[in-house]
Amino acid sequence: MLRQVLLQMSKSTRVRQLVESAPVSRDVVRRFVAGAATADAIRTAAEITSSHRLVSLDHLGEDTTDIAQARAIRDAYTALLRGLAAEGLTGGGRSEVSMKLSAVGQALPGDGEKIALEHAWDVCQAASEAGTTVTLDMEDHTTTDSTLSVLRELRGDFPWVGAVLQSYLRRTESDCKDLSGAGSRVRLCKGAYDEPGAVAFTDKADVDRSYVRCLRTLMAGEGFPMVATHDPRLVDIAGALAVQHGRSQGSYEFQMLFGVRPQEQQRLADAGERVRVYVPYGDQWYGYLVRRMAERPANSAFFLRSLVTRG
Repeated sequence: MLRQVLLQMSKSTRVRQLVESAPVSRDVVRRFVAGAATADAIRTAAEITSSHRLVSLDHLGEDTTDIAQARAIRDAYTALLRGLAAEGLTGGGRSEVSMKLSAVGQALPGDGEKIALEHAWDVCQAASEAGTTVTLDMEDHTTTDSTLSVLRELRGDFPWVGAVLQSYLRRTESDCKDLSGAGSRVRLCKGAYDEPGAVAFTDKADVDRSYVRCLRTLMAGEGFPMVATHDPRLVDIAGALAVQHGRSQGSYEFQMLFGVRPQEQQRLADAGERVRVYVPYGDQWYGYLVRRMAERPANSAFFLRSLVTRG
């Protein structure tokens, strides 16, 4: 029930205004978001990579309905990539970027997908010049086919572009089979959007079982699985599946969110695992933050109590 309430909050303009004006928001945001500026993102990337972890940076923004804003977000990514390269933070996959296509124009009326493809191509070109990679974030199920279509187009020029698949969608096991070929980078996560039961598993146990089935497919394939989870059971299962399929450390990686289980991130990295931290930055943090609380409602208790007290 709390998860559903939080997901509805993520869509409410009125609640967003209340949350953004609450003093307590600053403390919660600092835990999960690197900062508002490119310099904040680069500084955080330097700190994390100094501890033998890797980084994927996400410039926050989604559902862009203005072409100028879509171009601005594209430009923010290219500036970030130049800054990371200038600081020596891209070599060996130390830092890459994650990008939502809706942030760069996918939701625009008419030619949205075409515009998003053009902007994403520009970002991929900047990543190539910087010596790193791009991963296309997945959003709600209505954008899945469009996002995979853009992925296929981009991989024609940049075969290293990463995909994201969400285990709570009923279609994902099939998508994993399609994307498990040689060189294919696939981040598998559970999913954080409010989806109807017709297209998504709604029971946590079913989502977890789907995650394991999908992960087994990716580990058995020839691609590069990116295991995005904080669940200790799934971390252990991923390690066991890697052994079962003869994978060595470095032929897959774990991914976790900035601000969530940092000690476990470091433990895995110290044990020789490849660990990447998903680091969002920018001032459009509201939707991202509320979905993170919906994934782990315990994180929201302090925040919501403070909002009630303020009210």
